[in-house]
Amino acid sequence: MRHILAFLCLIPAAAGAQDLTVMTYDSFVSEWGPGPQLKQGFEEECDCTLRFVAPGDAAAVLSRLRLEGTRSTADVVVGLDTNLMAEAEQSGLFAPHAATPALDLPIEWTDPTFLPFDWGWFAIVMNKGTPVPHSFEELAASDLKIAIQDPRSSTPGLGLVMWIKAAYGDRAPRIWADLADNILTVTPGWSEAYGLFTEGEADAVLSYTTSPAYHAIAENDPSKVAAIFNEGHYLQVELAAKLATSKNSDLADRFLAYLLTPAAQTVIANTNWMYPAHEVPLPDGFGDLPRPEKTLFLAPSEVADIRDAAVREWQAALSR
Repeated sequence: MRHILAFLCLIPAAAGAQDLTVMTYDSFVSEWGPGPQLKQGFEEECDCTLRFVAPGDAAAVLSRLRLEGTRSTADVVVGLDTNLMAEAEQSGLFAPHAATPALDLPIEWTDPTFLPFDWGWFAIVMNKGTPVPHSFEELAASDLKIAIQDPRSSTPGLGLVMWIKAAYGDRAPRIWADLADNILTVTPGWSEAYGLFTEGEADAVLSYTTSPAYHAIAENDPSKVAAIFNEGHYLQVELAAKLATSKNSDLADRFLAYLLTPAAQTVIANTNWMYPAHEVPLPDGFGDLPRPEKTLFLAPSEVADIRDAAVREWQAALSR
């Protein structure tokens, strides 16, 4: 899970120390996110200075990297996902990593370049006591007003488009048309939408099945619930990768390997509020979370084939 805050400014490197620059999304480096603890943990063992650059949501990260091209000073990117993976791979900006971790994912993973570091299911999150829909069709028939994210600028927003496409196929445009009057607003990123929900301006928000755990554990607030849909829930796998132009390739590989260590995975589970990609004890409360009976997932190549058309379906329905 992610949280609202702009990007974290980190201290300058000590003289002679090696620098590693990691580009990621803004909530990853917030004071509540995993960035500060990962920085401290990695620096304790690397004799280096870890610097984060956070230009926005994960989609903005890829756009920034594509704009900079071979001029980018980033060594590693953290926070792409499988819906962006084919586009990232086609850019030619990334190189295979040297990490060899044991992964714990709902799907098989063999890609040599993009390394999973956490995963979760998208969900509609609302307050307990609100009538809970059990499908997108029930949501569309309700009076609930939800905040969602723009699929052109946000990975959760794109995840929602892929979720509806994976669940309904050719019926997706009809589902979007029925949902249009339930959508209170479309925000550029996750943080803005989730803020509207927590401030009471939206009845529900597109987030993750794990989002209620953050409120219950970190805020002692058990009032949030994720609606579990009969058609299944779309899987997001978040990825890290090394830039082909990195001048610190060995150090970049060390950081990628570090992300999958038990220490780092525990930090990620307890601060990013997602399931860890390497098996570690889950935060208290995760075991009480409902899990979808069905996982929906489109391979990166499938997403690349249908993404533009699916986003156009979303735009057409919401513009009427």
